Amino acid sequence: MLEIHQSGKDIVKRMRSIPAIYDLNVRLKVIEQFDNYSQIISLGMPPLEAIGEPPLSVELARMANDGMAELVSRYPRHFAGFLAALPMNAPAAAEKEAERAFTELRANGLQIHTNVNGKPLDSEEFYPIFEVAHKYNRPILLHPARTAGMADYATETKSKYEIWWALGWPYETNAALARLVFSGILDRLPNLKVVAHHMGGLIPYLEGRVGPGWDQLGSRTSDEDLNSVLQGLRRRPFEYFKDFYADTALFGARAATVCGLEFFGANRLVFASDCPFDPEKGPGYIKSTIEILHSLDIPQDDLEKICFWNAEQLFGLVPAGR
Repeated sequence: MLEIHQSGKDIVKRMRSIPAIYDLNVRLKVIEQFDNYSQIISLGMPPLEAIGEPPLSVELARMANDGMAELVSRYPRHFAGFLAALPMNAPAAAEKEAERAFTELRANGLQIHTNVNGKPLDSEEFYPIFEVAHKYNRPILLHPARTAGMADYATETKSKYEIWWALGWPYETNAALARLVFSGILDRLPNLKVVAHHMGGLIPYLEGRVGPGWDQLGSRTSDEDLNSVLQGLRRRPFEYFKDFYADTALFGARAATVCGLEFFGANRLVFASDCPFDPEKGPGYIKSTIEILHSLDIPQDDLEKICFWNAEQLFGLVPAGR
């Protein structure tokens, strides 16, 4: 019998309330409301590794990837590609599934989450998965995975008021990015492409901490020597963060979009809207994100990079002749 932890049940409750997540006809109608618009699809929450033990997550990943590949084949007008799901609680199987997804299913990237049932992504057991993405020059899309079970205070056992989502997910994204930077993974895999969901979380707003602040890594720590970490990196920490990609899924927040564009630049942004999690359960955030992008005082070339050029390059969708 399949059992899901309470934190997973909270996410499932959210997913079941949005028909465009599981009803194909509803999703197709949402997409058809917009001209020159298609989606690169991926699984929703919860992460597969949070649903069950490795044998189950391995089976679910294979089913999901086969299913998404079929949807892309059947509905090319609506779905430009897909991101392979991986059974991250079975790292060796996840590596094999990533290989299969790229070689047999023509996946356009991988979706992984910011932790694996609480384990950080820079754990050595996950490194071969990053190697596969690097080998095939396809991006990893990083989605936050923090639950109510990750308390906000040490004296409590649960995060209240959905702080785990509203404030915790951006933090979770940035903690994962920082671990990729300081662990040296990006030096070992210099062409690895990582897309941080929700405009990179807090990173653009915290540019001063990420830059001059982390240039002083170790100055606030007395129980270990962190100077060697800085010395072991090939570049300044700030430069690694600038090399991440980010998407525009910001729930219709214009100021945050401007901040993210200033930090990452037009060459590192890809269009995303967090469809279908808007109050309209489908088209709302697509419309607001398009409106915000068109309201920005940026060159047409930059707008086109954000809306489709960058994605075409990242996901291997470049039309013939471009």
